[in-house]
Amino acid sequence: MVNVGGKDITSRRAVARCNVQMLSATSSAIASSSLPKGDVIATARIAGIQAAKKTSDLIPLCHPLMLSAVTVNISVGEGVVVIEAIVETTGQTGVEMEALTACSVAALTIYDMCKSADTTMVIGELALWEKSGGRSGTFQRPE
Repeated sequence: MVNVGGKDITSRRAVARCNVQMLSATSSAIASSSLPKGDVIATARIAGIQAAKKTSDLIPLCHPLMLSAVTVNISVGEGVVVIEAIVETTGQTGVEMEALTACSVAALTIYDMCKSADTTMVIGELALWEKSGGRSGTFQRPE
C-alpha cells in the first residue's frame, strides 16, 4: 500500500458515472416498479452506498477510509439507467475508487434484478467525472 501518512488532511470529493443500456420495456418496468424482484432503484442505491463503504475490502491495496457522505443518484430514461455516485471524506487520500465502486455495484445490482426480463443489458461508460482535494487538485471531465 502506498504510504499516505505525509499527505495533508483535506476535503476530498469524487463523482463517477455509468449507465446500463437495456430494452425500453425494461426501463419502463423499472420506472413503474413492476419487476418481480421489487424496487430496482432503491435496491441499487443501497447496494452502491454499501459498496463505497466496502471498497478497501474489494480492491487490493486500496486504503480503508472513513467516508463523510455517499450519494447514489439513479435516473431512468428510454432504454437506459444512468447512475451517478458522489463520495466525500476528509482525509489523506482520495475517494475516486469508492465512487467508481459505488457505480459499478449499483449497475450490477440493476443487472441482477432485471436479468430475467432482459438478457441484452450492457453496463458501460464507467468513468470518473470530477474529483477535488489533495495535491493533484481538481479534475473535471470535459462533457
